[in-house]
Amino acid sequence: MATGAALGTWTARIPAIKRDLELDDGQMTVALFAIAVGSVLAMQFVGHLADRFGSARVLGPGGLVMAAGLLLPGYAGSLPVLVGGLVLFGAGHGVVDVAMNAHSMQVQRHYSRPIVITFHALFSIGGLLGSGAGAVAAQLDVPVPVHFTLAAVALAVLVEASRRRLLPAEPQEAAEQNRGRGISPAILLLGVLAFSCSLGEGSMADWSPLYLHDELRTSPAVAAIGYAVFSTMMAVCRFLGDRLVARFGPVALVRTCGLIAGIGMGAGLLAHHPVAAIVGFALFGIGLSCIIPQVFSAAGTRDPARAGRDLAQVSTLGYGGLLAGPVLIGVITHWTDLTTALTIPAALALVVALAAPVVRPRP
Repeated sequence: MATGAALGTWTARIPAIKRDLELDDGQMTVALFAIAVGSVLAMQFVGHLADRFGSARVLGPGGLVMAAGLLLPGYAGSLPVLVGGLVLFGAGHGVVDVAMNAHSMQVQRHYSRPIVITFHALFSIGGLLGSGAGAVAAQLDVPVPVHFTLAAVALAVLVEASRRRLLPAEPQEAAEQNRGRGISPAILLLGVLAFSCSLGEGSMADWSPLYLHDELRTSPAVAAIGYAVFSTMMAVCRFLGDRLVARFGPVALVRTCGLIAGIGMGAGLLAHHPVAAIVGFALFGIGLSCIIPQVFSAAGTRDPARAGRDLAQVSTLGYGGLLAGPVLIGVITHWTDLTTALTIPAALALVVALAAPVVRPRP
């Protein structure tokens, strides 16, 4: 939840930071890219640390770096300082992202039942809380430094309180030997699935409002509904996901979710009507909701001794999709139109459905 709240806090105040620093769109793009750079760089080493020392020992410091990294953008007086702060913030987020997914695998083994999707649901709830609080702060015209300071303190307290309840490192996690340095074909395929789903999620964030407004000629208020419905359905369905995994198994769930996402989105685009499009975005959110958690679960349980590194590799490819999605949609839109471009996330969801057997647990 802390990770989602941190990202939601930052996102809600982007317009204020852009205004205060008098940045143009190009400069703001550089700043936004800095978060991804920090995250991807951190993911290259955090997996080894989590495997060697235990995910619990990595989570605490990573969470504090993430909280501290939120302070610097709030007090930044220039673009270079903002970029540096966001690299640090992204690095903290990358560390926590990998370590918390590795730790969730350990917790799930103790529970002896699926619980990973619920953790991802809490991430979504944290994002809603962070962005909601940020919207209130923006409405009340709370200065960004004051807002980010309060948020950073609250996050640090939450991280410290959570750290005390984490499980100790398991024997194979602490005594892990340096084996299997490369990426296995199975982990690569899981990374492709993560890339495909993240590409769809990134595309929805940036292009669903424009599709409704520019292509279907809706009002700005209606255009905002598309991504809101997508995000809400994703969060709600994640609270149901673990029960579905327990009952039907991960392969059946991922296959069904991929079909719902691909067919629902595709049908909504073909109808070329605002109501159909919003329903299609909702179905796309329902479909994507449980896939990424199952992809991470499969990566983290293939070999508990190197769960951190496998998760880091899959997470890196997932971030690639999140970054590439909006760009790819934009490029294709120049060649054709936005309706055609948005069929790509729908098609990739169908590919995920076909590749669902890769998430089957190893015997």
